Amino acid sequence: MTDHAIAAGQPQRINLLKVLGPAHVWALGVGIVLVGEFMGWNFSVGKGGALGSLIACWVIGLLYTCVAMIDSEVTSTVAAAGGQYAQAKHIIGPLMAFNVGLYLVMAYTMLEAADALVVGDLLAAVAGTETFNTQPWVVLTIAVLAFLNYRGVFMTLTVNFIITAAAFISLVVLFVGTQPWNPGAVLQHRELLTDLPYGWIGVIAAFHFGIWYYLGIEGTCQAAEEVRSPGRSLPLGTMSGMITLLIAASITWYAASGLLPWEYLGQAFTPMYDSAVVTGSDFLKVFLAIGTVLSAVASANGCINDAARAWFSMGRDRYVPLWFGAVHPRYRTPFRSILILIPIAISFAFTGLLDQVITFSILSGLLGYTFMPINMILFRRKWPLNSIRRGYVHPFHPIPALVLLALCIATYFAVFLGYGNQLLAMMAFYIGASLWFAFHRYKYVRRGDQFTMSWPKPQGY
Repeated sequence: MTDHAIAAGQPQRINLLKVLGPAHVWALGVGIVLVGEFMGWNFSVGKGGALGSLIACWVIGLLYTCVAMIDSEVTSTVAAAGGQYAQAKHIIGPLMAFNVGLYLVMAYTMLEAADALVVGDLLAAVAGTETFNTQPWVVLTIAVLAFLNYRGVFMTLTVNFIITAAAFISLVVLFVGTQPWNPGAVLQHRELLTDLPYGWIGVIAAFHFGIWYYLGIEGTCQAAEEVRSPGRSLPLGTMSGMITLLIAASITWYAASGLLPWEYLGQAFTPMYDSAVVTGSDFLKVFLAIGTVLSAVASANGCINDAARAWFSMGRDRYVPLWFGAVHPRYRTPFRSILILIPIAISFAFTGLLDQVITFSILSGLLGYTFMPINMILFRRKWPLNSIRRGYVHPFHPIPALVLLALCIATYFAVFLGYGNQLLAMMAFYIGASLWFAFHRYKYVRRGDQFTMSWPKPQGY
């Protein structure tokens, strides 16, 4: 804002603070996802058996590796809050940007609701009584974390780094405690692992919940406007986070599948805590109870951060009412966007339908991933490698984009096998939202104010 503009009486725009480094980006990405190693992933066991879940783990791991590489290149260049929303806005156009922003908000808000459900369910399991009321704990979890986000992003993600690291350590402790170097002593893979109970169609169906191993790593992009060096911090934090999750997913599957029968594992709400109980070690039982709570808290904390920034970015660009685009004058956070999403998360958590809430989050995320191959191909076509400076260049283009698109299509089919009605209902919801934007909201958008990157004209224009 120039001095002339201020003197003319125009309001000065308050920006988000640039205070984050690579460790905060890692904490945001891994913190959101790591709860998926403590719960949710195991529903893939119910779809395809333990071996089917392992195949899904690695195949979906490839999907998310493509996501991480594409995001690292584009977001290190489009350094703006909103992540994939900001990418779509600059590269494709308003309607795609609105939809991607909505996918992000719903994916993270539903994941936040699932996290709060896990906290309540674990406390109920520890209490050992069927009359335990989980709803006050759901509200308390979301309210405390929303307050933390309200007060500042640096403190929020510093806390996330600590509790995410502690939760990851608890998985490593469980893995070591099961003595993987001594097969048969604790782990019983020989007795528990079976052939694929539902054949290869079960393996494909397992892709649905295999996403839960990694869902949310793309959230690192939401910090783009608040990192000190986007070209370095975003690729480093995102790619190191993906490596962390691949390790965590593998040791999670190995420990749980060697301790619990696949029939039980496929429907458990807190599989890693249950695995620790089976070992008979009180130390592991307590440690994994703490680890599960910390992972859920870290995930909910990161989800509040990411959902608010996506909604804030849409408000700032008038895709939703401008009122949501406000920044707190003291804490420099998108405080209105943080507050407005609290009742939505609580209402979905109160349903108690963990698999349904997870599916809502997964489908919203999957819709966002489907746009990314188109976005990446257009990005490289409009701005070739030598036309603008990139903080990271992903290799083998366009192979990762094409692989990502193929895996997304396969995962849609997997979701349809078990949750066809919910898939169709969600598609109808997003189509209705698109029509609302095109015929009502678009008239408020000021397209010239959206483009904040000092890029040359695209090739061919």
